[in-house]
Amino acid sequence: MQTDSQGILDTLLSLAQAGGPVVVILVALSVIALAVTLAKAYQLWRARPDPDGTVEAALNDHRRGATAHALNRLNAGRGALAPILARALAGLRGGAGDRASLREEIEREAGQLMEELRSHLRVLEIIAAVSPLLGLLGTVLGMIEAFQQMEAAGSRVDPAVLSGGIWEALLTTAVGLAVAIPTLMAFTWLERQVERITHHAEDAITRVFTAEASAHAVPEPAPAVQAAE
Repeated sequence: MQTDSQGILDTLLSLAQAGGPVVVILVALSVIALAVTLAKAYQLWRARPDPDGTVEAALNDHRRGATAHALNRLNAGRGALAPILARALAGLRGGAGDRASLREEIEREAGQLMEELRSHLRVLEIIAAVSPLLGLLGTVLGMIEAFQQMEAAGSRVDPAVLSGGIWEALLTTAVGLAVAIPTLMAFTWLERQVERITHHAEDAITRVFTAEASAHAVPEPAPAVQAAE
């Protein structure tokens, strides 16, 4: 195991030496992208909207009029939405005077949660966009250096030296793409998870307040039947 780790480290060092500072920057960006991806994946895993089915069961209880039971479920439940919905039910059960203000406050709390989940995703998007450009920049700089060496050699140009310079120049483009592709995939997947949680939160909040409105709706009186003349 130690031999394998040493071999990987030697390979990375040789690539960094061959590619120059651009490869070093790309390797640093890949480490940042990996750290952000793992941190956000763990955060999204903890923020699952309904990991144990508590939210769905509580919403069904609330729809049937068992708001107290639904509130108990949410207080004992897990997930990111349970505390927010519990505050909504507690406000409705306590006879909150202004339902519109209560809903606005609940939506504000849910919005803050979504902003926390979206934080640092922009870092992955930037790394995915910048890495290929850095790789291309390294290739252009390497090609310029290779042709400068060829010009300096004059008629004594060694094809092996020229091909080696071109290989080192193209290395940065390959590293840039190797960093950008998985980073873009990670960004897309994480963004989709945030969208899914956002949709679940909006749906749950709507069901809480529409069920309450339906429960307090007063049926219209039936029209009086005119007596037969």
